[in-house]
Amino acid sequence: MMHKIFLIAITAVFFAGCTVNKLPVKHDELKLPDTYTGLTDSANAATLNWRLYYKDPLLIALIDTALQHNQELQIVLQEIEISRNEVRARKGEYLPFVHAGGGAGLEKPARYSRFGALEDNIEITPGTHFPEPLPDYSFGLRASWELDVWKRLRNARKAAALRYLATQEGRNFMVTQLVSEIAESYYELLALDNMMDIINRNIEIQSQALQVVRQQKDAARVTQLAVNRFEAQLLNTKNLQYEVKQRIVETENRINFLTGRYAGPVKRNSSAFFALTNDSIPSGIPSQLLQNRADIRQAELELAASKLDVQSARALFFPQVGITAGLGYQAFNPSYLLRPESVVYNLFGDLVAPLVNRNAIVAQLRSANARQIQAAYRYEQTVLNAYTDVLNQLARLDNFSNSYALKSEEVDILSRSVNIANNLFTFARADYAEVLLTQREALEARRDLIEVKLNQLQARVGLYRALGGGWR
Repeated sequence: MMHKIFLIAITAVFFAGCTVNKLPVKHDELKLPDTYTGLTDSANAATLNWRLYYKDPLLIALIDTALQHNQELQIVLQEIEISRNEVRARKGEYLPFVHAGGGAGLEKPARYSRFGALEDNIEITPGTHFPEPLPDYSFGLRASWELDVWKRLRNARKAAALRYLATQEGRNFMVTQLVSEIAESYYELLALDNMMDIINRNIEIQSQALQVVRQQKDAARVTQLAVNRFEAQLLNTKNLQYEVKQRIVETENRINFLTGRYAGPVKRNSSAFFALTNDSIPSGIPSQLLQNRADIRQAELELAASKLDVQSARALFFPQVGITAGLGYQAFNPSYLLRPESVVYNLFGDLVAPLVNRNAIVAQLRSANARQIQAAYRYEQTVLNAYTDVLNQLARLDNFSNSYALKSEEVDILSRSVNIANNLFTFARADYAEVLLTQREALEARRDLIEVKLNQLQARVGLYRALGGGWR
């Protein structure tokens, strides 16, 4: 087992380093990078749909409810919608802008100004002077277009598209976490129910033992000390009920919160707790994490988007080429507007480049470079965290499986010891302290067995989550 873990760890470090340095440069809109093509010739549990992985129908119903009503998930869905609109906005920036408009106004230039003198000495037609004040009516189309020569706008659009994909991967990662958290809480609820059942059974056993001790005390076979010890242990066991009840309430409320509903009982099948088995879980090969883990894909998309941000910021140093045009009608009398003589049009081209005081552009470029470095480290950190998570969950599942087998044997032995101790005490062959100690050890062992079983089931959930499963 340790040999396999070491091999996976070495492969993880190697793969993490290679991936960060060999990200694809070109990305089409809404197209995943080439590094997502992982090896698929090895079995991997993450490719299994969560409905098939968690076979309990009551658990499946809870997860379905959470996926529909969880408030945090709904917030993430709105973040995806915001990112989608950002892509649409960026796409429109490098297309021509066309506006339609019209206007009307009056103008009275001063008599001794240039335009006033001209209007006073020029006639519109022989014998007809300019109206005073002079009306002005116009309507038409105006267009402007920035020629994206250096691909600044197109790179910004591609970066927005990659971030849109990243938000989708963020949603998938959140679904994985949500499904896992509900499964872990559900198994915890089953464990608490079984723990409550064990406590109740121990209360019955200890109550019967207390009655026997009282009878023996009446027969002068034991002292009041023995009665007090048995009664104190019974009270201690009864007190455990309230602790477990509180944990049940909190766990139910946590599940209700995750499913987006108010407090209420959670349906579950507690009797099947010990029957739940840990089937073999194929972990696949390390490179499949790049394909299955949504957080890794999200970090990679963010890294690719940050690279495009740098290119877009660098393009600000180059000249920007723009074209503006207008076409319409203009006249001082509405009856003249649609005449050919009233047609007006214009066309301009401009070339603008920053020459002096480029500090703002330099700062923007440096910030983009810093964010790209951040994204690279974040990607490397995400990959390393994913492999570490898998290794921890593999070890956890293996260790708790071995622990459960040993703890089961311990419980069997102590359960038989309780019967033996009670029989010996009845026939005065054992001291009451031995009976109390055996009962206490048996109760603690049964509680430990439930905890180990819970850890085993939660390790199974954790491994499925660490491999990238649960969002399909």
